[in-house]
Order: sequence, then C-alpha cells, then structure tokens
Amino acid sequence: MKKNGFWHRAFDLYYDGFRSMTLGKVLWTVILIKLFIIFVVLKVFFFPNFLKENAEEGAESEYVATELIQRSTNLNTY
Repeated sequence: MKKNGFWHRAFDLYYDGFRSMTLGKVLWTVILIKLFIIFVVLKVFFFPNFLKENAEEGAESEYVATELIQRSTNLNTY
C-alpha cells in the first residue's frame, strides 16, 4: 500500500533529510541543548513564581487585579 498523502510525504521528507545528515545532527543536538538551558535552567534559577510567593492560593486573579488597579492609579498621580 503506497501512501501519497500530504502528511506522509512531509514526514518522509524530514525523515530522509535527518537520516542523511552528518554535521546537521551535531548542530541539532547543540540547538536542543541550548533550548533546554534557556527554558528549563534559566526558568528555575532566574524567574521565580512571583504569584505563588505573593498571592494566596486560589486568589491569584484578585491579587493581579488589585495590583493593576493600584499601579494604574499611581501612574496617574505623577
């Protein structure tokens, strides 16, 4: 049974391309490692969960609403 659908042809294109790569595999490995570092390591160490630290559980939306209102009124006073 021969499959000529769009998704099958697209899959074959990428599959054959990645299979025949030599230097590209190393470059993709470097790219995936960099993405892991950016999205996992930096998130854990440099971007703490601000709402979890400052708002009560279940009341995050009220905290954000009051902060937005308070900050917008502070901007109008300057």
